Amino acid sequence: MNKKLRDARRARAGVFGFFILTGFVMGLWAAGLPSLNERLDLGPARLGSVLLLISGGALVSMLAAGPLVDRLSSRSVCWVAGPVCALALLGPALATGYGMLAGLAVLFGLGLGVTEVAMNAHSVEVERAYGRPIISAFHGAWSLGGAAAGGLTALALRAGADAQTLLVVGAVVVPFLFLPAAHLLLPDPPEQPAPQAGGARSGGPVGWWLLGLLGVAAFAGHLAEGAAIDWAALHARWVLDADPAAAPLAYTVFAVAMTTIRLLGDPIRARLGSVRTIRLAGVLASCGYALVLVSPVTGGLATATAWTGWALAGVGLATVVPVIFSAVGAAGGPVGKALALVTACGYTGLLAGPAILGYIAESSSLPVALIVPAVLSAVVALAGVPSIRALTARTVPAVPEPVAARD
Repeated sequence: MNKKLRDARRARAGVFGFFILTGFVMGLWAAGLPSLNERLDLGPARLGSVLLLISGGALVSMLAAGPLVDRLSSRSVCWVAGPVCALALLGPALATGYGMLAGLAVLFGLGLGVTEVAMNAHSVEVERAYGRPIISAFHGAWSLGGAAAGGLTALALRAGADAQTLLVVGAVVVPFLFLPAAHLLLPDPPEQPAPQAGGARSGGPVGWWLLGLLGVAAFAGHLAEGAAIDWAALHARWVLDADPAAAPLAYTVFAVAMTTIRLLGDPIRARLGSVRTIRLAGVLASCGYALVLVSPVTGGLATATAWTGWALAGVGLATVVPVIFSAVGAAGGPVGKALALVTACGYTGLLAGPAILGYIAESSSLPVALIVPAVLSAVVALAGVPSIRALTARTVPAVPEPVAARD
């Protein structure tokens, strides 16, 4: 086995580690929110403000992380950002009041944003080294990490453990788990990979109009995803009058479908190509939301129709982020700034979506509000197809990549 192949395989394992651990950190935070709320007597408004501060810190640091990654390398930033992100859990865990929590929440968000950009940039570099799609499985691993943290927290609390103690233990232990993953990343500076099999020699830096289109697609996809995360269970309860115990299954169906396709989506993209994959993603997600919207008029099949719709939406939206990030990497050269901008656009959609839909639902109804993600699911294809096709047109034929051929 040559050194390039060995480095690529090691780096792939390292990136898996980063995605799993970052998902685990987020899972610990999310699972600990109810206990944190009770301990500090926050209430919905102040808790919402804390979440907004975390998101704001993450957005700011994402934009700052792009130039940092390009200047220092994604490997170098990952070495610091991963452990610091996990260590920042100590802030919320040890906060003694709302004011202290608010300030420490910003620091937690800053760490999350830098880590997201750095590990995604490195995933793009590893995919270049492989010469075939491998990014989708990383995002599936992130979801698994979050699920593992949620399950572990539930088991620990059931066994009588204290939620605050769990956060402290996680903040102390997880930073050390990032270190072996960081050791596996591509050499610093990363080796310059050969172009991807079938073509991907760069035609130069990505133009702003292409980045804009990719950002629109990312925004639309993330907003549609955020709508499912925050409103699927409420739609089942409020609109379909589902049993309180059964209503959360609407989101579960969506999450399982999305995670499954992300774990298995790389061979799909390898077979269909990025353009057809992003087009299919938009079509499936739009059809899924259409089924959700018509489910109230299907009588006894309402729940089954809605669940089918959420599953289709999850299948479609699962591939949006991997395809877009891969398209940024296909342009060649440093990816930090471009990836940071696209990531920030997507994250904005994820944050803005629930609030926008909430205002629309308040003034009209939830079914009317869900028309927005249904339309934006189509925008994923409308913006994603021309931008990715344009990136493909900028490339010239290339010699097949040996890593892909031998792995």
